Amino acid sequence: THLFPYRTQKLSIITAKIVPRCDNSKLPVLFLFTDTSAYPFFFAIIIDCAIIFIKDGGCGMKVLLINGSFRRNGCTFTALNEVAKALNTNGIDTEIFHIGTKAIRGCMGCGVCHEKGECIDNSDAVNECLKLFEAADGIVIGSPVHYASSSGMIASFMDRLFYASRFDKRFKVGATVVSCRRGGASATFDQLNKYFTIAQMPIVSSQYWNSIHGNTPEEVKQDFEGMQTMKVLGNNMAFLLKSIALGKEKYGLPDAELKIATNFIR
Repeated sequence: THLFPYRTQKLSIITAKIVPRCDNSKLPVLFLFTDTSAYPFFFAIIIDCAIIFIKDGGCGMKVLLINGSFRRNGCTFTALNEVAKALNTNGIDTEIFHIGTKAIRGCMGCGVCHEKGECIDNSDAVNECLKLFEAADGIVIGSPVHYASSSGMIASFMDRLFYASRFDKRFKVGATVVSCRRGGASATFDQLNKYFTIAQMPIVSSQYWNSIHGNTPEEVKQDFEGMQTMKVLGNNMAFLLKSIALGKEKYGLPDAELKIATNFIR
C-alpha cells in the first residue's frame, strides 16, 4: 500500500460507497468519507491498482454571510442561502448574519476604534458582527438594490465594520450578492466590492455577476440562472478558500508593507 497524504492521521470512516470506474477498468472505485475536521485535502491510497479516495468531511473553515436587507427571510436571504448550501456541500461551515431592523448610524470618523478595536457605538449589531468577521475565513455581503445602489443600512454597517476591524484581513475571501426587482444590480455589485479591494481580500466570481432578480422569495427561486449563479459562487468560493489554505501552508503570506498614506495636497 502506498499512502500519499499531506500528513498521516487516523481517519474515522462514517460512510463508504463503491461505484464503477469510468475508464473501462474492471476494478471499482471505493469512496470513503470521514468525519475528521483537519483540512480539506484529498488523500489517495493505491491498492492493487484501484484508487481509494478518502475525503475529509469538514475543513474547519467558515464563511460569514451578511444579510443587509430589512427583511430577515426575503429575497436577499434566499440568494445568500443558496450560496451557503453550496459552501456546506463543499465542507465549509456558514453563518447567515442578519444586520437587524434597528436604525444603523453611519461612521463618525472619531477614530476610537483604532484604540479599542471595536466601534464606540454599541446601539446596533456592528460589534457583534465584528467578532464573527475576525474569526471567519470568508465573507459574503448581501444587499437589496435601493435607487440603483446598496441599501443605506448595509452601506452604513459595512463602513463601520471595515473601519473598526483592526485585525489583518489579507486573504480572507470576499464576495457580494445583490438582489433586485429589475435594475441597479451592477452598480450595487461594484459599490460593495470596494470593501474587499481596499483590504487585500481576493474577490470570488461566478458565471455571471452575482445578482438575482425577483420581488418575492418565490419569484427569486424562479430566476434559474440567478440561483445557479449563487450555487457556482459557493462552489468557487470553497475552492478558493481551500487553495489559499494550501498556499498559506506551503508559502506563507506575502510580507506586509508598512502603509504609506499620501494626501492629495497639490
